[in-house]
Amino acid sequence: MSLILGLDIGTTSTIGLLMELPDKILAVASRPVSLHSPKAGWAEEDPAEWWGNLCEIVPELLERAGRDASEIAAIGTSGMLPAVVLLDAQDRLLRASIQQSDGRSGTEVAEMRAEIDEETFLSRAGNGVNQQLVGAKLRWLARHEPEVHSRIATVFGSYDYINWRLTGVKTVEQNWALEAGVTDVATGTLSQELAAMTGVPWEALPPRIESVAVQGHVTAAAAAATGLAEGTPVTGGAADMIASALGAGVTQAGDVLLKFGGAVDVMTATDRAEPDARLYLDYHLIPGLFMPNGCMSTGGSVLNWAVRTFCEGRDFGGSPHAALDAMAANVPAGADELTVLPYFLGEKTPIHDPSARGVIEGLTLSHGLGHIWRAVLESYGYALRHHVDELRDMGHEPRRFLVSDGGASSTVWMQIVADILNAPVQRLGSHPGSCLGAAWTAAVGVGAADWDGIGAFVSEADLIRPDPANRETYDAGYARYHELYARLKGLH
Repeated sequence: MSLILGLDIGTTSTIGLLMELPDKILAVASRPVSLHSPKAGWAEEDPAEWWGNLCEIVPELLERAGRDASEIAAIGTSGMLPAVVLLDAQDRLLRASIQQSDGRSGTEVAEMRAEIDEETFLSRAGNGVNQQLVGAKLRWLARHEPEVHSRIATVFGSYDYINWRLTGVKTVEQNWALEAGVTDVATGTLSQELAAMTGVPWEALPPRIESVAVQGHVTAAAAAATGLAEGTPVTGGAADMIASALGAGVTQAGDVLLKFGGAVDVMTATDRAEPDARLYLDYHLIPGLFMPNGCMSTGGSVLNWAVRTFCEGRDFGGSPHAALDAMAANVPAGADELTVLPYFLGEKTPIHDPSARGVIEGLTLSHGLGHIWRAVLESYGYALRHHVDELRDMGHEPRRFLVSDGGASSTVWMQIVADILNAPVQRLGSHPGSCLGAAWTAAVGVGAADWDGIGAFVSEADLIRPDPANRETYDAGYARYHELYARLKGLH
């Protein structure tokens, strides 16, 4: 039994990876996921769609690899964090998931800040009072959907839900519990007091589990639905950005991963837990390490929005993203002073402002689609620079920048990021993202591998160096980006 299955429940797609130990990826498969935003700031998905995707992906992986499910030694899952999935007493989904990027709970966050001693909460919970807290979303439900709130019997996350569908066992993974605001960071245990402070019903919280621990085993019903073998071990799961960082080789202080998925993340490794309200604090998958990190509400999701909004009905003869990149490459750095704030779902780190809104500022008749696309790409470069400034202020000095996930394949975007950061960015060769880290964690969890072995999957591709000719332009653009948000803050 040398096969390991990794599954990532992502914002824009469900991805599966089948690996053969010690160092071979046999197959990767994916299915798209629909992100719904029925009202401004909302972000919801259907957990049943994640499960349906998984039931299609597993047989495809086995068929493409020419292998049998009985050869799979373990299954690891990862997903966006902390999505909120709710079940009633009969284990039925109560509603669509409320995603980690959802910004509807600004009023509730403000109320919590008025009720809670923020410094005490930060020191105990490891994270500040912000829209990431599960309690803020549950408070919103109590106010706006009281019938749903009254029937909550289970609250957990995206990959917790998938693990339950696979094994019949309910748990909450350690980083979901930490970012949810219900973990005492000093003891690493769930805290009934913190749950009560934030508004999470204690009786609805399943037990906490470490990522590497065996959570349960595939049931007969799950085996019939997915094609997996009954009894296959499933480990506790992993936050997608943490799993991606492990798969990218981020294990040393000074390594910084910039992850360009449905949302854009920035993370680094450290051996100390130092809570800071500007960013999030998570556990690294390697025991004893921590991962200060930032997560934006959007990323590829806004690029996809731009394609739908501006390109409907246009035939580019191929990928619209690639065609728009080509247009942007012909636009000068700074997009002729067109500035975008990428706060289309509010914003999480480092400003923690659920009421922030997406902005395209400076439009004139001289601007075209290429300008808009370039300005969107540049907005995430500015947002990353903001995060890096905060990391430096916290005492984490970046040594090298690694870039991963789908957006990293855009040379135009990565050149923009390198120019704005004024630092080289290292693309990774054939990095499959979070599902690799999830799979490797499962392999360690069943004793089939050790942490060092994942280095066999880490390879470097091209190094993209900054263009010094663009430094002055982007310094001015960065200042304009900050000034624009300061002028508009509080208008919504």
